[in-house]
Amino acid sequence: MWTGLLFAAEPPGYGEGRASENGTGRFYLGREIAPVMGHQGADWLERPEREREERTSEMIRLLDLKAGEVVADIGSGTGYITRQLARAVGPEGKVHAVEIQPEMLELMQMRLRREGIDNVVSTLGTIADPKLPESSLDLVVMVDVYHEFSHPFEMLGSIARALKPGGRVVFVEFKGENPWVPILPLHKMTEAQVKKEAAVHPDLEWVTTHRKLPWQHVVVFKRKRVPTI
Repeated sequence: MWTGLLFAAEPPGYGEGRASENGTGRFYLGREIAPVMGHQGADWLERPEREREERTSEMIRLLDLKAGEVVADIGSGTGYITRQLARAVGPEGKVHAVEIQPEMLELMQMRLRREGIDNVVSTLGTIADPKLPESSLDLVVMVDVYHEFSHPFEMLGSIARALKPGGRVVFVEFKGENPWVPILPLHKMTEAQVKKEAAVHPDLEWVTTHRKLPWQHVVVFKRKRVPTI
């Protein structure tokens, strides 16, 4: 789970408050941080209707990946997205699949072996550090996971440092602007909130937002200079 670590002095933006129903009572820049879906919910990630509901193949296309690129999937879960990324970058590319639940990594590795995919590196990260090599990645993608980070400031800072200059970080989040998207409110984010939280990091610059997916927006930033935080 992306919870459980206390820092001696947290950066501005964090706060504690009254928890909403099924909430955490922990806030960042006005947003209540969502609880984490544990490995017990792994079947939901692999549900047969996911492609129809989320159009994940279209999301991968929007990432405009190139053969041979080095990318990371943060909160990779069972590897549903990881496997698509691995095929997109090809055998000369590499995917870092980052999780903090060992059970999820085990499920992912089983599926990778079954499908013969061998260009994925499994990484057991922490709630504040994805353990990625600095200045090494062409792209980092977070699919329906950033809103669950208990320490989003620290995580996004670490991700920024892992990007190559010009490398991209992509937030794929359920549309908080749309009440008809059938996801619990705490597990959605508005585009404005995503931009607000990314703006804390001067190394990141908004590039574009893709709004074509039925349930999610795809908000793209790039690293514009050497990270300072």
